[in-house]
Amino acid sequence: MQPIISIRQLSKQYGDKKVLKGIDLDVYPGQIIGYIGPNGAGKSTTVKILIGLIGDFEGEVTVLGHDLRTDALSVKSVVGYVPENAEIYDVLTPMEYLSFIGKLYKLDDALIEERALKMLEAFGLLENRDQRMDTFSKGMRQKVLITSGLLHNPQIVVLDEPLSGLDANAVIIVKEILSLLKKEGKTIFYCSHMMDVVEKVSDRIVLINEGSVVADGSFEELKQSEGDTLERIFSNLTGKDDFSTVADAFINALNK
Repeated sequence: MQPIISIRQLSKQYGDKKVLKGIDLDVYPGQIIGYIGPNGAGKSTTVKILIGLIGDFEGEVTVLGHDLRTDALSVKSVVGYVPENAEIYDVLTPMEYLSFIGKLYKLDDALIEERALKMLEAFGLLENRDQRMDTFSKGMRQKVLITSGLLHNPQIVVLDEPLSGLDANAVIIVKEILSLLKKEGKTIFYCSHMMDVVEKVSDRIVLINEGSVVADGSFEELKQSEGDTLERIFSNLTGKDDFSTVADAFINALNK
């Protein structure tokens, strides 16, 4: 099977700081990749390179055979992106915003309307479809953002903390959506700090620390050598295992 995403010696530097240090990664069709790491490890930079927001990098990245450096538009047409923060045009209604997004992907107006109405209904937002989004809660905005990222039925879905602001029921729905997308052969690149969710939804977990891959495998494979939970694996491999000491110091400061 040919990889749908191929990354070779991916490096990125900001000034004197190297954020990515020669990442090598192959991602295959139908996989859900949990991409995790501590703050500053290089997760967001990797994501921004993958979706074409950062073009100045070293190494090679190909998506469905397209060179990301020279053919970013072709890559963007097959990738759906859901960022953590719902930075949307909130003076628009959901239908206006989704119509705008659909037209960027050159979808037919009738198809945009059909998909948007069905997806908003699934998220319980049908009655809000013509309401300006500046009145929406964070969770409602996030649902619109998820809808916009999937509206063009992308082959690759890149998610960066997609559950931010969602209530428990919406989280369950999104997890079920991811499962169904996988069954359809979609490839999902999932970045999150929510270890329990990553552990449950991912076929494969890639852990980066200080710009380098330090673990790559299924949860069961990682568990055999690094710890019984993903949180423990994370702390073992990133050198952050003094959480009790830190918590004690914090509480002691309150008691002075």
